[in-house]
Amino acid sequence: MKSPFSERLDRRTAIKWMSTAAASSLLKPGAFALESTPAAEPGVTIAEAFDGPGYGTDPDLLKVYAPGELWPLTFDAHQRQTAALLCGLIIPADEHSPSASDLKIHDFVDEWISAPYPQQAGDRKIVLEGLVQLDATSETRFGKKFVDLKSMQHTELCNEFAIVKPDAVPDPSEAGKSTRTLQRFFRTFRNLTAGGFYTTPEGMMDVGYTGNVVLATQPKPPADLLAKLGLD
Repeated sequence: MKSPFSERLDRRTAIKWMSTAAASSLLKPGAFALESTPAAEPGVTIAEAFDGPGYGTDPDLLKVYAPGELWPLTFDAHQRQTAALLCGLIIPADEHSPSASDLKIHDFVDEWISAPYPQQAGDRKIVLEGLVQLDATSETRFGKKFVDLKSMQHTELCNEFAIVKPDAVPDPSEAGKSTRTLQRFFRTFRNLTAGGFYTTPEGMMDVGYTGNVVLATQPKPPADLLAKLGLD
C-alpha cells in the first residue's frame, strides 16, 4: 500500500475541491468533534500572511497548472506527513469510503492555506502555529514528534485538544495559551478536513449524495419525444 504522502494530489483537482468547499459551509463532523464552538479568533490580512505581488485573477479551473504557476504551496515534508496523519485520524477508512489521508485531503488543506485570499490567510496562520505547537506538546509529553507517536498517544492528544468544554475558564498561563492554540488548530484543521473530504466523489457517496443520476423510479419520457430526439 502506498504512503498517503508518497504522491501529491493533482493541483487542478485540489483547486476544484477548494472552490466547492468555499462555496458551501465547511462540514463539521469527524472522529474528534467539538462539544462547543468558541468565538472565532481574529484573522490576519493578506499583507500580514504573504509577501510579494498580488495574486492576479482567480484560477481557471479548466486549465492544468504547473507546480508554482498558481501560488507556492506551504507544507514542507514533515508538515505534510503530520497533516496526512491527522487527516486519517479525523476521518479514518471504513466500509463505506477510504480515509481522508487516502484521498490526499492533506494536499487540499495545503492548497487551501496557501491560497492568497483573506479567509485562507487566517487559516494559514492557525494551521502553521498549530503544527508547531502540536510537535512541541508531543515532545514535552512523550519525547517524540507527533508523527512518531504510537496510535494510542495520537488519540490521547487529539481527544484532549479537539474537545472544548463550554464552561472552561480561560487559563492566562503559557500552558493555557498553548492549549488554546491547539484547540483553535484542531477546530480549523478538522473543519478543513471534513470540507475537503465531503467535496470528493467518495465523500459525497459516503453521505448518500447521488447527484445528477437517473433514478430507476424516474418516469420514462413520452415515446414521441424520444423518437423526435432519436433516442427511441
